Amino acid sequence: MSVDPVLLLGAALLGGLGLAVGSFLNVVIYRVPQGMSVVRPPSACPGCRTPIAPRDNIPVLSWLLLRGRCRTCGSAISARYPAVEVLNAALWLALAAWAVGPAGIPALLPLLLVLGSAGVALFFIDLEHHRLPDAIVLPLYPVTLVGLVAAGLITGEWPLVPALIGVSAWVTVIGGLWFVSGGRGMGFGDVKLAPVLGATLGWVGVSAAVVALFAAFALGAIVGLALMAARRANRRSALPFGPFLLVGALIGLFAGDVIVDAYLGLMGAA
Repeated sequence: MSVDPVLLLGAALLGGLGLAVGSFLNVVIYRVPQGMSVVRPPSACPGCRTPIAPRDNIPVLSWLLLRGRCRTCGSAISARYPAVEVLNAALWLALAAWAVGPAGIPALLPLLLVLGSAGVALFFIDLEHHRLPDAIVLPLYPVTLVGLVAAGLITGEWPLVPALIGVSAWVTVIGGLWFVSGGRGMGFGDVKLAPVLGATLGWVGVSAAVVALFAAFALGAIVGLALMAARRANRRSALPFGPFLLVGALIGLFAGDVIVDAYLGLMGAA
């Protein structure tokens, strides 16, 4: 089977740009929780504070050539850095493949790329710090609005009702749990992230929004039970829920219709 060279070049360019953005996400993940600027000062070794030279700042490749250590002091550099870069590039390619696929919406791709990268940063920040910073979440509101309006203008389709259903479902469930539990069962950062994910997934389809929500809670339950079985958590342990919302959103986007169709098929067979 022959491969379209234009498609191959586009994938290579998108993947390379995804790696570069992933490198910037590492700065975001490290600095935003500390209230630091993501622009200044330039990136430096966390051990000796020596500024990182351009040749040592090439995504993935520099980390491999330096064997995961600072050129100046030899301090270990976490494998999370190349992992974030590769993850962001892979996510961008997956989102592009979905957008140009038979069930996708090409006009949504710019918004999905932004939300995907923001999601990568939020995933790692929430895992480490148990919070979703406003500095990342709140700017996603105007970005999402502009992205959805642009998609509507390009395609001529305005699925406002499904988008509103998505927002309502996500805010009602997540906000309701936050309110009922007094903030113990759900963080307010999750509540603030809910409208962004709910609106975008709802724009794709109600199936995507609903499946994503169910998937997030199912994943949370599975991981929580696994941690308790391994005696690494108990019923009172606080688990960051942002990562489950973000992974659930991807499941809803990529497989929402398939899962709903399979479920309805099983119900029909029963």
